[in-house]
Amino acid sequence: MSEAAAPPAPVSAIAELEPQAGPTTSQPSGPPSTPNDPWLWCLAIPALFGALASIRLTVPAFEFFDETHYIPAAREWLTLITGGAGQYINSEHPPLAKQLMALGIYLFGDNPVGWRAFPLFAGIVTIGASMRALWNASQDRFATIAFGVLLATGFHVFIHARIAMLDIYMMVFLSLAAWFFAAAIRKPETGRWRLALCGVFIGAAMASKWAAIPLAMLPGLAFFGARLSAGRRRLITSTRGVPVPGISLAEAFVWLGLLPLAVYALAFWPGAWLGDELRPSPVAERGLFGTHMLMLELQTQVLAPHNYQSTWPQWVMNTNGIWYFYAFTDGAQRGVLYVGNPLTMLLGLPALLWCLISGAMQRDWAKVAMVIGYAVSLALWIIAPKPVQFYYHYIMPSFFLLAALAMALSDIYRIERLRVLSVLPIIASAAMFAYFFPVLTAGALEGEYGFVDWAWLPGWR
Repeated sequence: MSEAAAPPAPVSAIAELEPQAGPTTSQPSGPPSTPNDPWLWCLAIPALFGALASIRLTVPAFEFFDETHYIPAAREWLTLITGGAGQYINSEHPPLAKQLMALGIYLFGDNPVGWRAFPLFAGIVTIGASMRALWNASQDRFATIAFGVLLATGFHVFIHARIAMLDIYMMVFLSLAAWFFAAAIRKPETGRWRLALCGVFIGAAMASKWAAIPLAMLPGLAFFGARLSAGRRRLITSTRGVPVPGISLAEAFVWLGLLPLAVYALAFWPGAWLGDELRPSPVAERGLFGTHMLMLELQTQVLAPHNYQSTWPQWVMNTNGIWYFYAFTDGAQRGVLYVGNPLTMLLGLPALLWCLISGAMQRDWAKVAMVIGYAVSLALWIIAPKPVQFYYHYIMPSFFLLAALAMALSDIYRIERLRVLSVLPIIASAAMFAYFFPVLTAGALEGEYGFVDWAWLPGWR
């Protein structure tokens, strides 16, 4: 693909969609129709996403933005793989994502491929797992395929699938946890092992980045709330009732409470072998509890103001972006602009309201779950004692926002005379993605001021 060419819009799924509505009043009553599982699209859309995200993956050929923090930390973890003795650095974050980065460097070399191959793979899996999660939660074919296109073209996942940061690892593990939790509810006969895998992925998400913690609590709380609403006399030990018949609340606590904590703690265990007498690892010196006190202290320290810091209202309105890098390299002026898709980040806001109202009226808990997930993941940053915050903290809220938009568009799709209105935003999202593609993938720009074609708002400059 040439530098100036825009990528093909990943919207071929739209043409073959069929409405999800059941029998109309003019049809004889009968068993409700079951929509076909869009599993092929759950493979095709992530595959196309991966092909596009791999373009110029090694540009720039140097560490950029927060790679400068995490790649050096990964190199220190790499010493454990190669038998050396490194240092425990970047102590403010949990270790799992950096350990996986170290594995990528070990397998592919200490170069841009080694740094970014695992994030690319994690991004591909994130798209597919998120689609499977929505399918199992809603059984809505249109919404599932639409969500895949919206998420793949929503900028957030795409950019972080191309950079060695912690966020993509948190995303992939949370997406996998959501998939297996929703599948356990949908297929309770296999609920036990699905809940166990959900717990493993919850623990891995928390061990990648603390921002996962509020969402990590939701499966357990949802299980407790559903079982409490069922009014069982033996609340703790009864295996009857929603959300997963056959699993007691006590057992669910093991899979969704204790197991995640065990996986989380296990990620810190290798850290005891990092460091030396002069600079011992905090895990070896302070223990697990002391290490977390240090992490909390570092997370809440008062930092100097930053040019790219922003606040949650700016995230919601998509008015403050970040240039992850902007420099002359590889023979041209290049840059990577991190913003959300200008169209869908705004369209998703009324969609959240629609899902809240229609979900509550219709007792459609999948819709309500999207609103709760958005509110919980955003509330973390509203109340967090972290004085300097950045737009990439909006990553997880954007997942739920786009899922709500997909479900709202599916409702429109069921109205035959309005069907085109449900498809247009999906096509437009892909078109917007194509337009921004050069500054999502470090494409060649026309000179030092080439960024102005994409810097539509003052906060994007």
